[in-house]
Amino acid sequence: MGIRFREQLAHYGGLLFRGMAMGASDIVPGVSGGTMAFILGIYEELIDSLRMLGEPVFLRALVRLQIRELFRLLNWQFLLAVGSGILLAVFTMAHTLEWLLVNHPVFLWSFFFGLVLASVLLVGGRIDRWQPRLALSLLVGAVGAFTLVGLVPRQTPDTWWFLFLSGALAICAMILPGVSGAFILVLLGKYQYLLSAVTRQDLAVIAIVGAGAVVGLVTFAQILNWLFSRYHDLTVALLTGLMLGSLRKVWPWKRDIAWLRDENGEYARDSFGELIVTQQLDVLPALSTGADLIDVGLAIALAAGGFISILALNYLAQRTA
Repeated sequence: MGIRFREQLAHYGGLLFRGMAMGASDIVPGVSGGTMAFILGIYEELIDSLRMLGEPVFLRALVRLQIRELFRLLNWQFLLAVGSGILLAVFTMAHTLEWLLVNHPVFLWSFFFGLVLASVLLVGGRIDRWQPRLALSLLVGAVGAFTLVGLVPRQTPDTWWFLFLSGALAICAMILPGVSGAFILVLLGKYQYLLSAVTRQDLAVIAIVGAGAVVGLVTFAQILNWLFSRYHDLTVALLTGLMLGSLRKVWPWKRDIAWLRDENGEYARDSFGELIVTQQLDVLPALSTGADLIDVGLAIALAAGGFISILALNYLAQRTA
């Protein structure tokens, strides 16, 4: 019994840490928690488990308050471990990542660029034989993501219905490898608003966005599960393309060219007092001084560290599968 308990503890502890990796990724605009789930070997089980939340048999048991039947149908231990890890990462890392985005964006983006690049190679490698239709699916995903991350964020209302809609759309992106739910919130003009709500512990805003996320998650999981069951390789190729196209967003060196204005026409600022950027151009790093060379060298090292960490996580996931 003791050995079995330790095995279960290690298993669900591993799921908790996988969830934390997903949550940390979801906080950063341009990085997807779905990518982490794919690399860590829990993506398809996650989608299949979420799918059950929208099944008629589950909903009937929920309406009739058949608690035992609900637990029997639902892969609740898995969802509880992963979900707890995600929430733990969001509430413990949100402020730190927000600070890094403001004060050291090049270094943070460099690390995540390495993460996403390694993810593209590993996820694409799961297809044994690439065929023209799979290459076309990858191209569609890459072009779609490249275009999406180049869109300019809009100023939007803070009403309850738009917060609910934002949660529903963002969560769909969060479980898609290569499409960042946080970036969807940026496009909808709600990323900084929600991040500040988390750091302020504004439970009303969090609850509304969370309710939207639940509805979007259950609905979209049905679609993804159907795609995986009928068009597995085609879906993997599309997701690989989405990650490839999202590299545009996580390119470390950028030049700001537009900033968010409030309803009075004044420049909007984040919780650190910095102007909120709405549009950037990708540029090459400056190499004119010794300090520039050191910064670029550190950025490259961080990108390499992100790349290697994904390979290491993939190796450990295969060992423990």
